[in-house]
Parts: sequence; structure tokens; C-alpha cells
Amino acid sequence: MLNYFLPKNIYWLLFALLGIAYVAGLFVPLLDNDSAHHGNIALHMYLTGDYVQLIDEGKDYLDKPHLHFWLAALSYHVFGVTTFAYKFPSLVFTIFGLYSTYRLGKSLYSNEVGKLAALMLASAFAFILANNDVRMEAILTASIAFATWQLVDWVKRKWFINALGAGLGLALAFCTKGLIGVFVPATGAFFYIVYKKNWTAFYHWQLFLIVVSFFIFISPVLYCYYLQYDLHPEKMVRGKTGWSGVKFILWQQTFERYEGKNFGGAGNKDYFFFFHSFLWAFAPWSVVAYIAFINGLKNLLSRKNEWLTAGTFLIMAAVITFSGFKLPHYINIIFPSAAVMTSAYVIELVKKPTTLRRVHVTQLVVCILCILVALVINLWAFPIKNWLVIFAALALIAVSVAILRALKTRVGKMLGLSVLTTAFIFFLLNTNFYMQLLSYQAGNELALKTRAKVDPKTVYLWPSLYNPSFQFYSKELKKVYNDSVLQQNQPVWIVTDRHSLRQLKEKNLPILQQYSHHDYNIGTMSLPFINPATRVQTLDTIFLTRVK
Repeated sequence: MLNYFLPKNIYWLLFALLGIAYVAGLFVPLLDNDSAHHGNIALHMYLTGDYVQLIDEGKDYLDKPHLHFWLAALSYHVFGVTTFAYKFPSLVFTIFGLYSTYRLGKSLYSNEVGKLAALMLASAFAFILANNDVRMEAILTASIAFATWQLVDWVKRKWFINALGAGLGLALAFCTKGLIGVFVPATGAFFYIVYKKNWTAFYHWQLFLIVVSFFIFISPVLYCYYLQYDLHPEKMVRGKTGWSGVKFILWQQTFERYEGKNFGGAGNKDYFFFFHSFLWAFAPWSVVAYIAFINGLKNLLSRKNEWLTAGTFLIMAAVITFSGFKLPHYINIIFPSAAVMTSAYVIELVKKPTTLRRVHVTQLVVCILCILVALVINLWAFPIKNWLVIFAALALIAVSVAILRALKTRVGKMLGLSVLTTAFIFFLLNTNFYMQLLSYQAGNELALKTRAKVDPKTVYLWPSLYNPSFQFYSKELKKVYNDSVLQQNQPVWIVTDRHSLRQLKEKNLPILQQYSHHDYNIGTMSLPFINPATRVQTLDTIFLTRVK
């Protein structure tokens, strides 16, 4: 029993310590990639009141559906345009996803498996990162977990409420990122039905209810795509006209990504991408998860364990491996199933002391390596300077030691150490590393530095410059500079980098006033940047210059 090796009070204490790291991440500035980019699409909704069209820097945005942007814009109305407001909906869905994973584990195995699965999911590295560098993944993963739980309960009981819940969960996932959100839980449900030999599920009348409710729930997104694209075939997107938004989101989007079309084919030749990405993304549980997966494959024919988790893991690993476009955060969608699979395996280890000892040693090595890397980052690359952070880190270490001493069993110590490792690492990352790292992202720093000094309505970006964090933190839609703005009867400020500043000077524009901040593309960190001795050599500069 789980309570035997992980007492209830310590279980909740571990969740609380992880919660501190999650909350700290709510205040880490948005990165100059998808986070700030998505935040600005929601900002356009908030400022214009247009919640139908997805607009990216004045252009139609086709790639992803509306739910994430709607939630962020709604949050802006409640909390203002802030980092916290953008990230808060994802945290709410994360909690919802953890509960759904608990219920999934409980439905497939037991209450103990469900609780441990939720704890494993909450402490997985990339799952926490999805609440820091916020894209669609937190909302998508939670929706997939909910849909899978509802489908499993529907297969078991054929309850009307579970059929509606399944339709809602599938719709939430679809409205976040398209058909991939439907494919993952549907794959799991297929394997579960075959495992249970519950053939009536394939033609039960409530299956029709699931499909109908799904289309009813996604109808707002389909209607918005219809209004933006189907009614306007003249719109030029990706160099061509004649787009059907409904057809795109229902069909083309998923296959374009799988084939790598229009996305640059990132990682398409790396056939070990899933293997090495999952190793860090699901850390500190990834090695145990691989062992659990192999064990699950061995038990397929004997039907000793359910097929949903191992089957989902296998199919999605194959899909991602052979996809023409791969990014690490795509792997998050299998985390609920992986957590349940790993949890069930670890609980079974109580009956196998020899195997348990080996897994314990493996986890000990993984945790030590992760902590060493975190210490190198936070003591050498970006040394902690805030005494409050130092004091809190020491307090966390003291509490961790007390928890480990209170745990008496080998499996309890293994679980406790793994979760505490994640809590400690991400506390340091979110309170120190990311805060220092984002100080090298000029967009947010420059916007905050000049907030009370420069009216953002008078600021224009040089045509070649892409800086979404400046837009977000200035709370203003992007305006691109052209010579005609000089005819306006108001000051004119221009954002440039070093290269475009030279172009500005070549136009003989006067430099009446100027602010600047060092800048680095932190999405592509290199060793020279990480090394404090050579960091300055890697930096560019972003300028905010008044020319009128």
C-alpha cells in the first residue's frame, strides 16, 4: 500500500514544496519565443475586443486554435497584462490535469497508483517547464489526461456523464492544439477496449454521443476559423490564397506538422529524438519509465496489466520518431500515461526487493547528477546573489533532510528523494537562474526600464526587428517604422539592434535621446554565453532611440 511507504502528511508536503517552485515560475518573464509570441496574440484580442480572429503582428495567424489565447485574454481582463496573468490559466489547467491523472490511475489500477502518478507528473521536469515557458502544452496535457480518464470510465461503465466528459475533454484538447489532442486519448482508449475485450464499446450508441458532443464543444473554434478564412478566400497566408480554415484545423494542420511542411523540418532526421528528449523531459522518472515500458511490453500477451499506458507510449514514440517536425515539448502529451505506467510499476516493486534496490540506486544516481548540474548553473554560471533565495534554499534543504529521515522504507526514500530533487532544482531555476537569464533578454528589460519615461504609443520597431517581449511588456501592439511616421505631430521612438541602428544612422535620422540594454537570444544558449568569462562577447544590444 502507498500509505505504507509514503505517509499521507509527507505526500501532501511534497506537493506543497513542488507548489512553491510552480508559483515562483509564475513571475519569470516571458521568453522571446512562443511564450511572448502567444501572449501578444492574446494581447491583440484584449486590446481590440476581436476574439474571433487570430492576429500575429498584424497578419492572420493560422497555425493553432483559439483556446489558449482566449484564456490568456480573459486573464488579462482580471489581472491586467502581466506575466502572472498570461501564465495563470496554464497553472489552473495543470492542477486539473494532476487530478485527472490521479483519477486515471485510480480507474486503471488503484487509488494508490493514481496518487503516486499525480506526484510523478507534478515533479517531471518538462511538466514544470510548461508552466514557466508557457505555450499550449500545460493546457493540452491536462485536457488529454481528462479525456483519457473519462474515456476509460466510459468504457467500464457506459455512463452518460462520462460520455459527455469524454466529448468535452477531447474538445478542450482539440481547441488547444488540433487533432493531436484527440489522437492521444483515442489511441489509449482503443488499447484499453482491446485489452478489456469490451467490443460493444465500438458500436455503443453513446459513442455517437461522444462524437456529437465533441463537435458541439469545438463549434466556436470552427466558426471562428470559418469567419476568418472560409469567408475570405482572398486572404494571403503562407504565400497563397484560398484557405479553408475549417478544413485546415480539422485535417491539414496535423499532417503538415507530421510531414514537416511549413515548419522547417526541425529534427526530422534525428531518429533518437524521442529517446534522448524523454530522458530529460520526464526526469527524474524517465529511466524508471523506460523500465516500466519494457516490463509492460513483456506483459502484453499475458494481459497482466492494462494496455492503455504502454500502448499510448509505444504509438506516440513511433509517431514522434518518424515525424518530419520535432520539438521537445511535444513529448508532454504522453506524460499522464507515462506517469500511471511508471507509478504502477514502482508499486509492484515492493514485492521485488532485488529489483527495487537496483531501481533505487538508479534513481540515486539520476538525482545526484541532476543536482550537480543545477549547482553548476546556480553557483558558477549564474551565481545566487539574493540572500532571501539563499536562505529559502537552505531551508528547503533542511526540510528535505527531515522528510528523508522520516521515510523508513527504501521505496519511500527513493520517491521522496526524486520529488525533492525536482523541488530543489526548480526552486533555484525559477528564483535565480531564469531571473538572471531573462535580464539578458532586452525586450522585457527595456520595456520595464522606460515604462514611465516613454509613451509606448509613440514606439515603432525597425522593419527587420523581431522582439515580442518588448511588445508584451509595453502592452502595445507592434507598429513597424516607416518614414511616414515622422509626419505625425508627436515624438517618434524606434527600437533597433546594432545592425539596424547603423541603418537608422544611414538615413541621417537624429538621435535625440536613447536607452539601451544588452541582449542575447536565450532560446539558443551556447557555452560561451553560459561561461561568465566569455558571456559579454556573445551579447548584442537593443536600442530605443528618439528621432523626433
